Amino acid sequence: MKPALLLLHGALGSSRHFDPIVPVLQEQYTVHRFDFHGHGNTALPSSLSIEIFTTQLLDYIRDHQLSPVAIFGYSMGGYVALNAALQAPEAVLRVQTLATKFNWTPETAAKESRQLDATFLREKAPSFVAQLAELHGDDNWANLLPATAGLMTTLGNNPLLTKENLPQINIPVRLMVGDRDTMVGIEETLAVFRSLPQASMAVLPDTKHPLDKVNNAVLIWEIRSFMML
Repeated sequence: MKPALLLLHGALGSSRHFDPIVPVLQEQYTVHRFDFHGHGNTALPSSLSIEIFTTQLLDYIRDHQLSPVAIFGYSMGGYVALNAALQAPEAVLRVQTLATKFNWTPETAAKESRQLDATFLREKAPSFVAQLAELHGDDNWANLLPATAGLMTTLGNNPLLTKENLPQINIPVRLMVGDRDTMVGIEETLAVFRSLPQASMAVLPDTKHPLDKVNNAVLIWEIRSFMML
């Protein structure tokens, strides 16, 4: 039987973002993925939070009898995976993250959430709007923006992963960040690496934040090398 591997997408993303790498990973793993609430044409709750997504993740693990499971989380998905490992260590075998932002403060949250304005995006980033509409539906994508901004604001005011509780995540963790990521800094990733008891870290060359800008061959190799340890 192939080992299970669970893939978690990022904010404003979808499980479909993993389409390019799933066929290769399926040669070695039973790959699981799902859309977080409000994403990929799923129902949008009254609010979004890391806690809500963490509960959704742990429910998925329980319902599919995956405990403990290896998780790869891109961006926000990595934050959710680590929070799940903190809340329910028996459910998570190991976690690998890519482009996960850890330095959440009111200032960083305000900076990121300012970009989540539908009117601004329609004018300045019509191609991105088209992607959002295709992923989440013409009637849903605009409502997802303020909900995501609210999540960021809440996280900025009350970060869930801190230097005080990160040492409690005593499972293998691999943190990955791109050397050209303008949203997630190498230093903030390094600080988390130093706080985790069983962490390793990789800096991907010539790599920006968006998942579709990551070299898929490199990503697949990194996932396989860590998940097989």
